[in-house]
Amino acid sequence: MNKDVLAYASVLRLSRADVHILGIKDAYALHRAVYGLFEDTRSDAEKEASARSGIVYADKGGDFNTRHILMLSNRKPHQTPQFGKVDTKAVHRDFLAHERYAFEVKLNPGKRDKKTGKVVPIRGREAIEQWFKARAPNSWGFGVNSENLQTEQLSVQTFEKSGTTITHGSATLKGELSVMDKDCFTKSFTDGIGRGRAFGFGLLQIVPLHAI
Repeated sequence: MNKDVLAYASVLRLSRADVHILGIKDAYALHRAVYGLFEDTRSDAEKEASARSGIVYADKGGDFNTRHILMLSNRKPHQTPQFGKVDTKAVHRDFLAHERYAFEVKLNPGKRDKKTGKVVPIRGREAIEQWFKARAPNSWGFGVNSENLQTEQLSVQTFEKSGTTITHGSATLKGELSVMDKDCFTKSFTDGIGRGRAFGFGLLQIVPLHAI
């Protein structure tokens, strides 16, 4: 990768026929379709240790004919996939040179219970927003503008994996952020934030906001 290139942003477009042939009926099937576009660069040991895949993505839905999936990765996906179409462009480092951004991110809100050690879901718009605003500066390198923060599309994601039912809470947050720690924010952008990143959570979709 060129030293001026931070990552690669791609859009996967799947027709109705592609979705049917690939059997995309849940989040795990979409995960397999997305990861199948990339060379697997991790060893078995790295996978066991939950090493980052270098891929984050967001299912943006679409219309009757086409489904769109946004992807950010540390390497290019296959440009001529067996199913669907892929468009890729480089994201240069100066894209993260701004102080403020409009953002959208789909998250799996949860926190670890100190007594049991288990991750418990956070429910309700107000609780999710408080958790997000409190965690953002230290964990992700940015502050959140409380005045225009919105929480939408509260739902539950459920799928079967290796005979086990996996359940994720899901919430989409939109608003404005201010960069507080450049290195931490860069890592949040390239790696994604929060839990469930292998299943379509955590991709920070950002647009620079220029001072007037």
